[in-house]
Order: sequence, then structure tokens, then C-alpha cells
Amino acid sequence: MMTKIQHKVFFYFLPLLLCVTGCREDELVVPTEYDVIPESPSSNTSIRGFYVVNEGNMGSNKCSLDYFDYFTGLYSRNIYAERNPNVVKELGDVGNDIGIYGSKLYVVVNCSHKVEVLDSRSGVRIGQVDIPNCRYVRFHRGKAYVSSYVGPVLIDINAPKGAVYEVDTLSLAVTRKVTVGYQPEEMEIVDDYMYVANSGGYLAPQYDNTVSVIQMIDFKQVRQIPVDINLHRVKKDKYNQLWVNSRGDHRSRPSRLYVLSKKPGQNRMSVEDRLDMACSNMAIKGDSLFYYATEWNEYSSTNAISYGIIDVRTHEVISDNFITDGTEKEITIPYGIAVHPETGDIFVTDAKNYVSSGTLYCFDRYGRKKWSVRAGDIPAHICFLPR
Repeated sequence: MMTKIQHKVFFYFLPLLLCVTGCREDELVVPTEYDVIPESPSSNTSIRGFYVVNEGNMGSNKCSLDYFDYFTGLYSRNIYAERNPNVVKELGDVGNDIGIYGSKLYVVVNCSHKVEVLDSRSGVRIGQVDIPNCRYVRFHRGKAYVSSYVGPVLIDINAPKGAVYEVDTLSLAVTRKVTVGYQPEEMEIVDDYMYVANSGGYLAPQYDNTVSVIQMIDFKQVRQIPVDINLHRVKKDKYNQLWVNSRGDHRSRPSRLYVLSKKPGQNRMSVEDRLDMACSNMAIKGDSLFYYATEWNEYSSTNAISYGIIDVRTHEVISDNFITDGTEKEITIPYGIAVHPETGDIFVTDAKNYVSSGTLYCFDRYGRKKWSVRAGDIPAHICFLPR
């Protein structure tokens, strides 16, 4: 027997399902699936909900988009196909990042060499921006900035240097491009300068080891800061410090975490501190940096997994596990992290075996599990939707 919620959901989405059926005569559109999250918090915040991008395995064309709504308590799995029935290949191959700016939702689809642009409220497609081997997106003064490996998806010691593309958020046209280091990843902007982590992943074992500095006014790389090999994440805290992780080489060079800042009397960022600890991904709220590490060792063929909290003021680890009730044992491979900007709820995604459905976990600010839900294949990136 249908519950009241299921009954409402069915009749609310029935016209859409009929429309989808008529749009594709010979092609089956996989319908959105819904889970009710009874333990979800009330809607007494400025956040309406959040999106989750599931990467999908390379070559599988299974990038998908989920959405959780705090007002209804519904977790909607794989919404793109139903809301865009005329887009034959759907989102594409390997979703690598997601962000909201204004009324638009940007989904970076790495191996499909594009950024999908959707209406952030409805999930309906507005257009796309073609950018080769695109990686991450950030926003600044009416523009979107997308990092790109530029060359084909291929390990190659002759791979070209990467670039950052500037995209006008109104016209969705590429307006400028600047060359940076090899295989650039995440970016942050501080005082009209962009900082880009260069990995050099295609050149292994001769990785890049720099953070490129781009002067935004004329969009030129003005210098590179040597940090460590195989850089990936860059996160800015409220003190304008940059937290940059090195993935190491999975053999003799371990993962480490670095802090870049401007020293008193200096105008330039430099490496201020190094934390000799593994870090794969991180999210910052207030004075707390939440991190996890999934450090692969090629010699032992095992992962060392850890979670923790760092005080961004002192650079000290203040907790060696932000999950306090033992439920981290349910997580196989942590693959994404986000913190609700108001409630402090911590979200961790689990990629499991990388080929089947993953799981999204929600922990309260004290590290106790509130709920979990099945996601798509390799859930990885989360962005919050304002009211």
C-alpha cells in the first residue's frame, strides 16, 4: 500500500513520466528513483537542498546527478534523464566537479570534454561549454573558471601543459584562457589572484610540483610556487590561508598537507607549514578543517584510511576521527566530503568497489551517523542549493 508521501510523489511526477515516454520512442529513459529520508533536518536554514554528482567509471557514460531536498525529505536518484529526455547521451562520461553560481548549476564532465549548465532549481539543461579534459570549476565576478588538462585523456610524458578557461556565465562563451602547469586540478581565488594546483599526473613519475599563480585582472600566470609532487586539492579558509594536498607517488613519497599564506609584511603567498599526514580531500567550516585520507600503497596493495579534524588557526590535528560512533566501519572507500554551511552536518560519500552503487552518509556535527542513502556509481562531489 502506498504511503501518503509515496502517493503524492507518484501523482506529482506522473505527467513528467508520460512526457518522458513520449519524447523517446525507441530509447528507454531510466526513471528517477526516490528515497524518503525520515531523519533529515527541518528546513529552518537558508539551504534548500544539495546536489551530488556520481562520477561513473571512465568509458561507461554513467555520470549521474542526484538531489536531496530538505523541504520534502526526498532523495532523488538520477534526475538528469527525466528532466532532459531529449539529451541522448545524458550527462556523459566521468563527472568531476559541480558548482552553483547565480541561477545556474555547472557540472564538469571530464572525459566528455564539457561543462553541462543546468537551471539550478529544475535541473533542466540550459547549454554546455566545450572544454577539453576539464577538471574543476570555480566562480569569480560573473565568470566561471575551469581547469583543464588540455590534451587527450592519456598518460604521456609529452602531454601539453594545462590551462584555465574563463567562461562568461551569461553567454556561456569562453572569453579567455591561460596556460598553467601540467595537469591542473583544483583552484581557489584570494585577493584577485587565482591559485591552481598542478599535478603532472600524466608525466608520472616525473610529476609537477607547483601551484600556479594567475593575476585575474589580465589573466596571466605571474609565477609558480614550488610545493610538492602530484598536487590535487586547494581549499581556502576564512583567514585566506590555502590548504593544498600532495598525493605523493604511492611508493616512496607519502601524501602530505601544506599551508600557503602571506607572511606579515609580504604580498606574496608562500609555503608556511607542512603537516606530515595523509590527506585525500577536505572541507572547511569555521575554524575546522575536516579531512579523510585514502592512501594507496602499491607495494602492499592496500589502502590506509583515516579521518580527522584540523584547527586552521593552529594547524594542529584536534581529532583523529570526526566520526565518533564507530560507523566509519560501514564505509569502504571514502570518496567525497562536504559540510553543511549552517547545521555543520558532515557528508561523506562511499565509492565502495567503484563499479556498483555507492552510498552517501550524513553525520551530525558531533560525528554521529544520522542517515545514509544509496547513490549512483562513485558518488563524489556535493554542492548546496540556497533557497
